Amino acid sequence: MMARIFKHREMLLLVAILLLVGAIELRFPGFVAPRNLVSIYNDTAILIILALGQAAVILSRGIDLSIAANLALSGTIAALLNVAFPDLPVIFLLLAATFSGTVLGAINGLLVWRLSIPPIVVTLGTMTIYRGIIFLLTGGAWVNAHEMTDAFKAVPRAVFLGIPVLAWFSLAVIALMLVLFIKTRLGRAFYAVGGNPHAAVYTGISVGRTHFFAYLIAGALAGLAGYLWTARYAVAYVDIANGFELDVVAACVIGGISIAGGAGTAIGAVLGALFLGIIKNALPVIDISPFWQMAISGAVIIIAVAVNARSARVKGRVILKKAEHAL
Repeated sequence: MMARIFKHREMLLLVAILLLVGAIELRFPGFVAPRNLVSIYNDTAILIILALGQAAVILSRGIDLSIAANLALSGTIAALLNVAFPDLPVIFLLLAATFSGTVLGAINGLLVWRLSIPPIVVTLGTMTIYRGIIFLLTGGAWVNAHEMTDAFKAVPRAVFLGIPVLAWFSLAVIALMLVLFIKTRLGRAFYAVGGNPHAAVYTGISVGRTHFFAYLIAGALAGLAGYLWTARYAVAYVDIANGFELDVVAACVIGGISIAGGAGTAIGAVLGALFLGIIKNALPVIDISPFWQMAISGAVIIIAVAVNARSARVKGRVILKKAEHAL
């Protein structure tokens, strides 16, 4: 029974997270205090939201390197609207950021679908374009906290039932993406297209349309995260979340989302983000320099990719052995 449980990547990752937290607690008592754990989760909430969007793209055998730039542009648009029209309700600004992200995601999806351009090329290009648009909109200047209204900044910082609203947003996204991946036809299409796009066509699934919707979802979540990021940190400029796309991909890979597509779960992406979040919160506590933090994070990513690759090889050998016995 135990051996069967530990075959699941998510369970292994959960145990690794618990061991990591336990080891940190032994050295720094109080790390597992409820208030601190809530703070760590809250710090990781935006990464979780983006990782779930990226998971949809990677599952369908794609990649979105523009997801952080999408966040930055959508958040900047919300901030500029707030500055220009301070009486606009916050819900409108949140919806505007989400809509902006959805449009940017749709652009990626259309380029991949209609022009058949490789996803890494498309999103590498749009990543630069989206940040260039931020520069054009702001003239290279920052939108600072004193220019934003208190209502704009208050939403992600508010607390409900002892938990920050930012964390509640991430919990809602987790619930929605779990339903999408497990219960919907589109979720099953992500796995089918990522696992074998040629076979998916014969079952009536449109590969291009599936890619489009994956980028659409990732874009919408990036837009939502854009408002949450900008409002929480009360700043918008060209380089916000610069390089964050690497953390997002890393969270997916660590969580067992196969970079080749077709394998992984929403829970895995969440656990991968939490694992990274705990590491990033713990390393400064134990006085490890930022350079070593980057090296450790990179090592974790390489190990995760190696484990994923090894698991895929083992499954392939099992299939071959079964085929040989059948013959």
